[in-house]
Amino acid sequence: MSMLTPPGMKGKQYRVTGNSYPRLVPPNKRRRRIVALVSTVLALGVISWGTVQLTDIFGGKGKQLAAGACAAPSASASGSARPAADSATPVPSAVPKPQQVTVNVYNATVKSGLAGRTAEELKKRGFKIGKVGNASAALDKKVKESARLIGGPSGNAAMLLLGTHIAGAKSAPDARKDASVDLVIGNGFTALRTPAQAEQALVAATKPAPKPSGRC
Repeated sequence: MSMLTPPGMKGKQYRVTGNSYPRLVPPNKRRRRIVALVSTVLALGVISWGTVQLTDIFGGKGKQLAAGACAAPSASASGSARPAADSATPVPSAVPKPQQVTVNVYNATVKSGLAGRTAEELKKRGFKIGKVGNASAALDKKVKESARLIGGPSGNAAMLLLGTHIAGAKSAPDARKDASVDLVIGNGFTALRTPAQAEQALVAATKPAPKPSGRC
C-alpha cells in the first residue's frame, strides 16, 4: 500500500475529480496582506489630512493669525508700554502752564519741613502755592508712595502736569469743584525731578499713541 493511499482504501486506486482545487495560503501571508492594506489606508488618510491643513494655512488662516498678532500692540519695540504719567490721571487734550495750577502741599512723613521746601521749589518752577502744612490724620504717615495727588474732575490736567515733576506719584480723585491739586508727600519721596526730567516726562505723557500699521 502506498504512503499516499488514505487509510481504509486497502490499496484501492482513487482519483480527484472536478476542476476546482482549494487554494491553500499560509496564515502568515494572509495576516501580512491585511496589515499592509490597513497601513496603506492609514497612510492615505494622514496625507489627505496634512494636505487640508496646508491649504488652510496658505489659503487664509495664516493671514488672519498674522493680522491678529499685529493688531493693537500694547508695548513698544523696546518692550515697555507707552508712558502716560506717573499718576493714573487721564491724558487731557490741553495741559495747563504751571502758572495756571494751584498746588496745596502737605507733609505726610516724619521729616520736618519737607512740605515747605517742596512748595518753595515748585514755586520757583512757576506753580501757584496754596496751603502748606501737615497732612490730615487720615493720610498722615499712611502714604507709602512718593506722593499722592488729589483733585477733582476739573483738575485732571493739573494733576498730570504736577505728576511729571514727581517720580512715582499716584492720583486720587475727589469731589472738589475747582482745579486745585493737593500734593501729599509720602514716605517714598526723595526729591522732585529736575526741570529737564519733568519736561521729558510731560512729552512722553502727552505724546499721541502710534497708529498700527499694516505690517509687523
